[in-house]
Amino acid sequence: MIKAAAVFSNNMVLQRGKNIAIWGESDDNGTVRAEINGVSAEAAVSGGSWRVTLPPMNAGGPYELTLSLNGKEFAHYYNVMVGEVWLCGGQSNMELELQNAKDGKEELAALTADIPIRFYYTNKVGTVEDAIEAEKHAGWGCADPEGSKAWSAVGYWFAKKLSRELGVTVGLIGCNWGGTSATNWIDEEHILGSSELASYMDDFYAATKDKTLEQQKKEYDEYVEYDRQWNEKAQEVYKTEPNIGWNELQEKIGKNIWPGPRNSCNPFSPARMYSSMLMRVCPYTLAGFLYYQGESDDHKPKNYYTLFTTLIRLWRERWEDDRLPFIMVQLPAFKFAADPDYKHWCLIREAQMRAFETVKNTGIAVAIDCGEFDNIHPTDKQPVGERLCLQAERLVYGMDIDAFGPLYDGFTVKGSELTVSLRYADKLTVKADSISGFELAGEDKKFFPANASIEGSRIVLSTKYVPAPRYARYAWGNFPEYSVFGRNGIPLAPFRTSMNDE
Repeated sequence: MIKAAAVFSNNMVLQRGKNIAIWGESDDNGTVRAEINGVSAEAAVSGGSWRVTLPPMNAGGPYELTLSLNGKEFAHYYNVMVGEVWLCGGQSNMELELQNAKDGKEELAALTADIPIRFYYTNKVGTVEDAIEAEKHAGWGCADPEGSKAWSAVGYWFAKKLSRELGVTVGLIGCNWGGTSATNWIDEEHILGSSELASYMDDFYAATKDKTLEQQKKEYDEYVEYDRQWNEKAQEVYKTEPNIGWNELQEKIGKNIWPGPRNSCNPFSPARMYSSMLMRVCPYTLAGFLYYQGESDDHKPKNYYTLFTTLIRLWRERWEDDRLPFIMVQLPAFKFAADPDYKHWCLIREAQMRAFETVKNTGIAVAIDCGEFDNIHPTDKQPVGERLCLQAERLVYGMDIDAFGPLYDGFTVKGSELTVSLRYADKLTVKADSISGFELAGEDKKFFPANASIEGSRIVLSTKYVPAPRYARYAWGNFPEYSVFGRNGIPLAPFRTSMNDE
């Protein structure tokens, strides 16, 4: 038996301009040869696996890729393109399908196989065994009104813009699952290796202590049945009360206990998707990562910077490129109607901005204006995808474009005024009746709404309630006020002048 990894199929996109990794498994020893468009490379089978590295190629196609062992062909792939390949990681807002997105149905209706976007869907499974079974039906898909329904909407709009402006085919590898923590996408070693992150595994160990695998399976199976029945009841309620609130729905049909018990049978356990999904497509040669996640880590927001930067470092290690571009979405505004403003999403946004500022070769798509009140899954994904694309065009492709909205750059205090300096702010605009969202505090750290005026690339803040300001912040909440934008329509990113203002 010899086979290539499931991510290699007809219609695939290979990354241009880089060495291309092609790998798989073999029961037989010998030499594996890969050949495409007159270019070839060979490697020996070792320990039941093999990996061939093709030399860099220019964009083009369609080509045919053949794989052989000891001169005998075992795989032949058709309609292969060489272009740009990006992995779309994260949770539900990266997963949100094109068919469910704003304007998605119109986009789908216009799709044809000639459109230079292709997609590989990494099966959402919780074990490597399940992945192996699901991969029997996996493969790259071309653009199609029916087949593209489940594509990531964020990824699609990113690829639509990028393919048009580069003139090459863009391949997307969807590797995401709604509701996942970043801990689901890194390995146990890196969780346990950090004193700050070890608590995630401690929680898991405490929940499974003294429980046999049989008990854990029974516990999880009971949850799955409960969840199935709960969702059936919810759908019935939504038919007659489509606008019912989440808390009211639970009062009517029972508590939603997703994602179920924390145990070894639950795919949402720490490190699970790392092995069952991410490693199934690693080390497919990429241009970089797109990442939209953080919502499910709001219960430990002060750990998120360490968690997130650990993820970036680990993914780059596994792809054997410590400069592989990583472009993130900063969380948009969101709050459930029934909840107070816990001010924990602003801490996640701060951690994401810190990662951008401190980790090399990263980009950030500011999206505070792309949220919806009481809807954790905002449907307008086009601006998110296009802002990710702007970041890629500047960071990866060297385009001299206006990719950023205003970013905080420092402050000064003079008397009763605190002046904030901004980068990428040569022409600020206000999209509100007045400038709002700014707050000031003095030594007592009690914040009050501030009056604001724009002076070039600076914003001058004051309030009679804080005669001697020391701290300032902007758009600091889960669903905050915001009003200032750059000339390109990208909003001023939320910020605070000190992490010690609490």
